[in-house]
Amino acid sequence: MSPTKHFVAVHGVGHGAWVYYKLKPRIEAAGFKFTAIDLAAAGVNPKKLEEVNSLEEYCGPLFDVLAAVPEGEKVILVGHSGGGLSAAVGMEKFPKKISVAVFLNAIMPDTKNRPSYVMEEYTARTPIEAWKDTQFSAYGEPPITALLCGPEFISTSLYHLSPVEDHTLGKLLVRPGALFVEDLLKGAVKFTDEGFGSVPRVYVVATEDKTIPPEFQRWMIENNPVAEVKEIEGADHLPQFSKPDELTQVLVDIAKNHG
Repeated sequence: MSPTKHFVAVHGVGHGAWVYYKLKPRIEAAGFKFTAIDLAAAGVNPKKLEEVNSLEEYCGPLFDVLAAVPEGEKVILVGHSGGGLSAAVGMEKFPKKISVAVFLNAIMPDTKNRPSYVMEEYTARTPIEAWKDTQFSAYGEPPITALLCGPEFISTSLYHLSPVEDHTLGKLLVRPGALFVEDLLKGAVKFTDEGFGSVPRVYVVATEDKTIPPEFQRWMIENNPVAEVKEIEGADHLPQFSKPDELTQVLVDIAKNHG
């Protein structure tokens, strides 16, 4: 009997494993294993952001899970939003432990440009006013940019098509977070053909995303083509909240076709 297919899911900046609270029971009811991870200083992870000084440190909990995957087994890695960068770092470090990586309306780097290229493009195309009441700050030396999603940003941009209860959940649980773009800019993290580039990728487009707009999602796909593209109509930046049933079906299909 083949082992149960196992999803490992990573959250976006400032969020935590809690963003998968609707998805986990649905995926498990479909017969799969589902592990949602709190990255360092995120969710219920006990670290404070000021104690996390690099993208590698931030991704430490993901590395622990991937390192523990038994020899000969592979997981389906899901990265959401800024968690696409964390997934990419995991792919680079543990390519043989991942059967397919799912970029869920996520930042997706490439192997042909500098590590920071996609984030630089995203920043250039995103006006500062799009962040609304999100608070930006810096910590550490050299400085690391941190952000805390504001309540207006949560309700009108991140979760604008999600149930109001999820708006409340987000406002209660978001923590300060960082994308560690500084590490990408100085080349402290690299994405190679042998690591990140060797893992098959599927991209899931959220068609009503206001935070990573579908136009930019499709630009990333064009910049770094994937094995398959899926779309979830009517999904905001958190398809886990706004379209959990549709997202479950998409992930089950990916597991069957690529996992």
